[in-house]
Amino acid sequence: MNSYFALSLLRWFRENGRELPWRQTCDPYAIWLSEIILQQTQVKQGMAYWQRFMRRWPTVADLAAATEDEVLREWQGLGYYSRARNLHAAARQVVAQGGFPTTVEGLRALKGVGDYTAAAIGSFAFGLSAAVVDGNVYRVLSRHFGIDTPINTTEGKKVFAALAQSLLPETVADYNQAIMDFGALQCTPQSPHCGRCPLAETCVALREGRVGELPVKERKLKVAERHLIYIYIRSNGCTAIHRRGPGDIWQGLYEPLCLEVSGERGEVREIFSALGILSPLTSHLSPLNNLSLLKKSVKHVLTHRVLYADFYLWEPEERPALPDGYFWIREDEIDQYAVPRLIELLLEELWKNQT
Repeated sequence: MNSYFALSLLRWFRENGRELPWRQTCDPYAIWLSEIILQQTQVKQGMAYWQRFMRRWPTVADLAAATEDEVLREWQGLGYYSRARNLHAAARQVVAQGGFPTTVEGLRALKGVGDYTAAAIGSFAFGLSAAVVDGNVYRVLSRHFGIDTPINTTEGKKVFAALAQSLLPETVADYNQAIMDFGALQCTPQSPHCGRCPLAETCVALREGRVGELPVKERKLKVAERHLIYIYIRSNGCTAIHRRGPGDIWQGLYEPLCLEVSGERGEVREIFSALGILSPLTSHLSPLNNLSLLKKSVKHVLTHRVLYADFYLWEPEERPALPDGYFWIREDEIDQYAVPRLIELLLEELWKNQT
């Protein structure tokens, strides 16, 4: 049965597999870069970023020599920015070690590299006998073998990892690519193509009418709401920004003046008067001349948070003193700073209102 499963996937892959540039090389740098980019990104979007990174930093040494700000700026728009920071840190690890590790254990020791990514790099670059287990693989194995152990539990991860490893044929790299493409193109999350599936006769989920129920996930954590107020200050051709610190969302990225409020949001003047954190601006914030609301209650969804943001433009005649951590930049240089996607959207609203 196991050999039938693997051979069926390999036959399907020869006819239907995706042609991707990082599959045309055994360069561990190119493969690793693609895997990090695709961790939380669709191939269609990730392709352009992979190509841009490869053009700008064609070797791991080039990437290691870049600054974190440069890497974050190039990553802007992909989200999950910890991936970019880990990518940069791991590049420096690799250079310090004299090259990429050639074992799964060594690869797993790189910053931001987990079991899946280590197996992918190991099998694709070095031919290691390591099974990949990503979302696509979970789905294919769960449905075909009728496994209802939740995939996001410790037990589930052990069960699927052992099963995936037991199914490996000798052609490991092709098989790993085949099962991932099969999940992405054939055994899709919604409306899988069961009517023309080469594994239909042996698929437990199809036989038992459980395709839509598998794989199983335990209920997610409760999503928290956060309310933000952004004030874009424009004064004499400059604007004020600060860099977000560690321990929260968007670490290392830049944003305009930001206030976070809880519960019901009142008028911005009331909020300012109630908060002491803007004391350096106090003399300028009353009566808040030249303040305009550009956008209210912009909803932005993160993994375990939903953000609601109000966006104001404030154009004081004289530059006010800024709270700690904020600094002035030329407004036409803001594109040189990496910002979260939410700020990109707010800035787009600002430019739209200027035309």
